[in-house]
Amino acid sequence: RLSNSIDFKKSFLRAGREASSGSSFIQNSVSFSSTSVLQVKTSQGRPASATSRWRSGSKRPPRFSTSRRRQHFRAMILSALLTSVGINLGLCFLFFTLYSILRKQPGNVTVYGPRLIQAGKSQQTNAFNLERLLPTAGWVKRALEPTNEEILSNLGLDALVFTRVFVFSIRVFSFASVVGIFILLPVNYMGTEFEEFFDLPNKSLDSFSISNVNDGSNKLWIHFCAIYIFSAVVCYLLYCEHKYISSKRIAHFYSSKPQPQEFTVLVSGVPLVSGNSISETVESFFREYHSSTYLSHVVVHRTDKLKVLMNDAEKLYKKLTRVKSGTISRQKSKRDGFLGMFGKRVDVVDHYEKKLVKLEDDMRLKQSLLAGEEIPAAFVSFRTRHGAAIASNIQQGMDPTQWLTETAPEPQDVHWPFFTASFVRRWISNVVVFVAFVALIILYVIPVVLVQGLANLHQLETWFPFLKSILNMKIVSQVITGYLPSLIFQAFLMIVPPVMLLLSSMQGFISHSQIEKSACIKLLVFTVWNSFFANVLSGSALYRVNVFLEPKNIPRVLAAAVPAQASFFISYVVTTGWTGLSSEIFRLVPLLWSFMNKLFYKEDDKEFEVPPTPFCQEIPRILFFGLLGTTYFFLSPLILPFLLVYFCLGYVIYRNQLLNVYEAKYETGGKFWPIVHSSTIFSLVLMHIIAIRLFGLKKLPLASSLTIPLPVLTLLFSIYCQRRFLPNFKSYPTECLVNKDKADEREENMSEFYSKLVVAYRDPALSASQYSRDMSPEDPPLLRSYQS
Repeated sequence: RLSNSIDFKKSFLRAGREASSGSSFIQNSVSFSSTSVLQVKTSQGRPASATSRWRSGSKRPPRFSTSRRRQHFRAMILSALLTSVGINLGLCFLFFTLYSILRKQPGNVTVYGPRLIQAGKSQQTNAFNLERLLPTAGWVKRALEPTNEEILSNLGLDALVFTRVFVFSIRVFSFASVVGIFILLPVNYMGTEFEEFFDLPNKSLDSFSISNVNDGSNKLWIHFCAIYIFSAVVCYLLYCEHKYISSKRIAHFYSSKPQPQEFTVLVSGVPLVSGNSISETVESFFREYHSSTYLSHVVVHRTDKLKVLMNDAEKLYKKLTRVKSGTISRQKSKRDGFLGMFGKRVDVVDHYEKKLVKLEDDMRLKQSLLAGEEIPAAFVSFRTRHGAAIASNIQQGMDPTQWLTETAPEPQDVHWPFFTASFVRRWISNVVVFVAFVALIILYVIPVVLVQGLANLHQLETWFPFLKSILNMKIVSQVITGYLPSLIFQAFLMIVPPVMLLLSSMQGFISHSQIEKSACIKLLVFTVWNSFFANVLSGSALYRVNVFLEPKNIPRVLAAAVPAQASFFISYVVTTGWTGLSSEIFRLVPLLWSFMNKLFYKEDDKEFEVPPTPFCQEIPRILFFGLLGTTYFFLSPLILPFLLVYFCLGYVIYRNQLLNVYEAKYETGGKFWPIVHSSTIFSLVLMHIIAIRLFGLKKLPLASSLTIPLPVLTLLFSIYCQRRFLPNFKSYPTECLVNKDKADEREENMSEFYSKLVVAYRDPALSASQYSRDMSPEDPPLLRSYQS
């Protein structure tokens, strides 16, 4: 009987391969997922009979059960997953070991502790000791020591919000892992939908998913209850976190010193008045309508060309400094023509000095000409925070396209090169960027389809028949299906964050924080679409254009295709998540760059730059992993412990990086948190939609109907949170502003603050800079001289 079953399985697998490769063995609707789950339906939507399912020409239709007609063809097996986990664990251990050794070397302090150097807290010594060569885990303890209050006071509110995203995720998926591993996973494994004649290492990962539970089984009610409980827990934790961060935002406002952005608004769309300059028009308007609180204003100028000259002068100054200090090989003379190959010979130092003086003359000339190149926009400062808030929240003129006001960013946050004051120009830029963003999403479907081909060995054999013998090797198939797809997919995604930043910078935002927030949203949408939906759908024959032409079919398609992609996403979490975090702390690229500079350019550690915090790149990745965990909580709980390990590693590693490596160039006041809230709500609703349709496919209509209220309740909860907390993230309440203004009246140094406020928003390009006044090699780059 066992031999007959095995013979039957071989014949069934052969028939499935012929069917998936395009042979005409059926005329009805066929869907073949990435795990090759064969689902056959008649034109009326009912399951086809065994006779209609068998390919034409067979003499006798075999009798086989529901479980056997859903057999897996070359799906990822447990041993392939273990191979991927083993490879990535080895890489993580290697990176952590190298980091714990290299961070102790004095020559690497600019790589692993630039923030400490700038703050004067570096305690590196040149004395050799054996401990330098031994890996230790002391950095983990030091990363966990600072409290939330210390992080808030030393690193800022944005850093605290970033760490709280990890805390929230750890709490959510700790609960989810307990329920998923100890309750849902055994229920799934005890199902009989996928009967296999293999041992445990060769078990398909779908044996651990809800797909293995029999249709109509009462065990599905356990999943139903788990969905309700999990949704309630997530909403409760989200509410608590929202309340906590909102309170910290207010507390941070009260404890901080007066900041220029609290007293300043940006005014754009200033109307042109005949006989008056932009500056005169702005001063006349605000002295008339805000006479009691108006302090001063600064008109914005077009300085793009001037900034090019300044950048050239800065580069030339650095090069001249290196030549004089001997950090690079010094030539006595060079030719002043094209590429240094033509023209007459000149002394190198004298040539650079004369060129620098000429650039300074051009800069001074350009600065004098910019007085008449005003943009119809200005930074207007007020004597009180309340006065600035009134001006920024009330329409100023009769024409809504004129006298547009918004809260000013921090002075160092202003994005001067791409300053846009025209309402029409900003609108056109937004349209162009939107079209480019949609086109980029569509184009990235191509690499997604190619990557999914690697995850399906049968599809690879169809595309490349000559590789069949190689693909049949066990170790090759395990590496390809378990490791290679997610690695290649991550390589394609590496260029996406810079592209999103570029697109956002073209939209006319006047601050770096607005650009990063916009890029964060774009990157999140791009990641969710191409990393989740496109991967799910492209891994299945269900991926057809008519799916998108008929939106009502999307829930059915997702319910059938999402469980089939669990194996790919588990491998994706291990490869992209675990190894990505370990490479983050290892900082391979900065390490190599530092080594090359010391080897070829003989540069010391005096010149270095503290990297900015990568919030806009890392938050979308964290939220995407949260979406995976939420969606697969009841579908394939095997992914949950891998996600929990990722969030725990991320919490430790990024606390270490925030304390030692990164420095916030500006503060948004925790405005990334509303993105986290919206993404969490979207993940919950997506899980509910999939559950509703999946219970229907599993022939449990009552559970499907009882799940319908869940997305409605979740959206109502989101609306409540937005009305309860979101206004505090847009602006500070009047109560706080007035109380802080009253406290400032008792301060003795407010007059000094007002004198600095008058020039705080002056364009750095308009400040005088004398690059050639001192050529001492010990001087830092003079770019800092015009930041004051």
